[in-house]
Amino acid sequence: MAIPNDPMILLSYINTQLRDFYPSLEELCKAHSVDMQEIINKLASIDYQYDQKLNRFV
Repeated sequence: MAIPNDPMILLSYINTQLRDFYPSLEELCKAHSVDMQEIINKLASIDYQYDQKLNRFV
């Protein structure tokens, strides 16, 4: 499954997936076969960072 390319849509998609289906970003990335650092970098470009405790980008 392809993940959204637009950073704002990606943010919404990733946070929804984390909330509803995955206990961590690492698990989500493994399940979707995507590069975790690529997601982190793309969302950092719009000033969002992954918070492990909250399991979401804030």
